[in-house]
Amino acid sequence: MPRSRNSLSIGEARRVALAAQGFDRQRPDAPSDARHFRRALGAVGVLQLDFVNVLIPAHFLVMWSRLGAYDRERFERFLYRSGEFTEQWAHEASVVRAGDWPLLAHRRREFRPPRNNPINDFRNKENYLADVLRQVRQEGAVTSNDLPALAGPKSKPGDWHRSMPRRALEYHFARGKLAIARRMPNFQRVYDLPERLLDRQHRDTRVGKEGAMRELLRQAAVSLGVATLQDLADFYRMSARDAALRVRELVEQGELSEVTIEDWTDIAYLSRSARSPRQIRGASLLSPFDPVVWFRPRAERLFDFRYRIEIYVPKPKRKWGYYVLPFRVGDRLVARVDLKADRHSSVLRVQSAHPEVGIDEQEVTVALARELQLLAEWLQLDRTGVVSRDRFSRSIAKSLGAY
Repeated sequence: MPRSRNSLSIGEARRVALAAQGFDRQRPDAPSDARHFRRALGAVGVLQLDFVNVLIPAHFLVMWSRLGAYDRERFERFLYRSGEFTEQWAHEASVVRAGDWPLLAHRRREFRPPRNNPINDFRNKENYLADVLRQVRQEGAVTSNDLPALAGPKSKPGDWHRSMPRRALEYHFARGKLAIARRMPNFQRVYDLPERLLDRQHRDTRVGKEGAMRELLRQAAVSLGVATLQDLADFYRMSARDAALRVRELVEQGELSEVTIEDWTDIAYLSRSARSPRQIRGASLLSPFDPVVWFRPRAERLFDFRYRIEIYVPKPKRKWGYYVLPFRVGDRLVARVDLKADRHSSVLRVQSAHPEVGIDEQEVTVALARELQLLAEWLQLDRTGVVSRDRFSRSIAKSLGAY
């Protein structure tokens, strides 16, 4: 993109944002080798982990949106055995580049358990935490089930029901004393020492807090393409106040340039690496935790798409459904679909579907039906069933009949 640009139309901004996330490329025909995984993860930047399994854990869907029918087992082996990536607290619990380990060191140093964490009130806390590390050092990787059972303080209201061994392992993970070796089939973490999992160059690199924040914000800008200060700060969960000076430094260094976006009230920042394709093709269902939509104010500004996940909303108060995914065609979000993988009956259930205003419903239903069919095949479900009987849903069902 020419560096002289100081303003973008909203359509240009959408295309820049989607290109930064890899949607300017077609899905590969055979998307299950390391090159494809590396490229998709590089575009995503931060892969937020979420294991709600109504459809499929959300981070696997993030990769599906960009790659199509990849081999999930091969992907997980690459994720945890290549040495190129590691789990960290980043946006939330996330997979990040191994090179981000030193950039997040200040977060690990500053970590303190929440006040309501029972480990704070455990009388023998320091001895117990030391014993946990000693066991990992001597015996190798562990899950919480491998540690001796231990009764902790009585849970307080609002506590998650976690065992003391699990809390101890999570504490050491957040502090950087342990890292994640892999995930079990039930998604349980397997913990090990960082020196067994990460190259020494990542473990030994030291970056000051200000320099680390600046680099994280630069990486956020690359992943977002164009973004406001709030958007950039949210990517790695910083406050806008902390991010503001570092963003100004990136502008002075030429990594970012200030631009105005049509109908946006805040100044935006364009990454030096940003691409602006003339057109974004294809269609994809998006995870609720895809970087394209995870910061809801940005999704609304970019796509005029007000999006909330309603898993935790009581059923009578839900507007769209339990597990609703945005659906993209080209550079627009054109519909939202509430999906459930009914594994017992081997059916991908479309619980409900809702079109956005002003779309070409015929074009959208054909594209959505095709995407649903491909998703069902990847999930090894025998068919797709449409539950809702409104006009839009009937059109989807009709289009599904063509496959």
